[in-house]
Amino acid sequence: MLSRWTGAFQIAAVYVGTVVGAGFATGREIAEFFTQYGMYGFFGVLIAGYIFIFTGTKIMLLSSRAAVSTYEEFNQLLFGKKIAVFVNLLFMIMLIGVTAVMISGAGAIFEEQLGFSKSVGVGVTILFTSIVLMRGMKGLFAVNTFVVPMMIFFSVMLCILTIKGGGFVSAFTAIPEGRKTLDIVMSPFAYTAFNLSLSLAVLVPVAYEIREEKVLKRGAILGGCFLTVILLSGHFSLVMLPDLMNYSIPSAELMKNAAAHLHWLFILVIYGEIFTSVIGNIFGLQKQIQTYIKIPGFTVIIIICLLSALIGKFEYGQLLGYLYPLFGYITLIFLVLVWFRNPVRKKP
Repeated sequence: MLSRWTGAFQIAAVYVGTVVGAGFATGREIAEFFTQYGMYGFFGVLIAGYIFIFTGTKIMLLSSRAAVSTYEEFNQLLFGKKIAVFVNLLFMIMLIGVTAVMISGAGAIFEEQLGFSKSVGVGVTILFTSIVLMRGMKGLFAVNTFVVPMMIFFSVMLCILTIKGGGFVSAFTAIPEGRKTLDIVMSPFAYTAFNLSLSLAVLVPVAYEIREEKVLKRGAILGGCFLTVILLSGHFSLVMLPDLMNYSIPSAELMKNAAAHLHWLFILVIYGEIFTSVIGNIFGLQKQIQTYIKIPGFTVIIIICLLSALIGKFEYGQLLGYLYPLFGYITLIFLVLVWFRNPVRKKP
């Protein structure tokens, strides 16, 4: 049995790694849901952080106590078997769409920051994904445990380097004009609903395997706290970037300006966070598809990667802007159901 804190950290790393994907790590997602709203975005981040802590813990406990091992079974628990059929189909479509965004983001890094073609970035990502997922859950734990601490460190460091130049207070307290009140209010709920619903593909089987509730609680709370720290540091940094919404990878631009000598290392960290989300999404898709079609796992992985790469040929920023808010609002009902579901143990 894992030591409680070691197990908790591994769970937290997988939680963070699954949520922190292309839009989150590059800063584009934080800008889309929070920073574009100025000071209101700060309060949105605090709300989102609380939801990540509370609801992440609830998902873990529900999965463990109800003894469900896949997100299909989890959705049956929430929606009932008949409705869950349609919900699971929707989740599959969303996972494919989001994976396309992630792979497109990886290509954007190679193109915008490294000077290679987008196709090279996509190809490298597909290759690495196939290698890691051949090891299953062990591959997920290994990659996330390595990458997530670096992401937290660099997020905080970028924040410190960015705001120490002055002008932070005026940038932080600014309130942009022309933003709809409903969008501002709903943004943290739509954002967390979207991310939490798609993280089920990894969180549910992890909770089923670990089972020990103290470890699960600590892992979920720790992961939620880490996500809050990354969100806050990202928001504090991004308010300092003029013309924020014009960049596909705004956090990289901030690092280039604040500490050019660390720029390439930061690009590597961003790519690592995109990669953790890609393997988490494809892991979940593979498990679901194999429940319907009995074909080798490696074949499923390749098919999903190629399909995602095809969809990902569209411009990354546009994909993120359209897909993320849309899926966030669709999954709001999921968030509400988790809130009101009591984590009662399944009867033997």
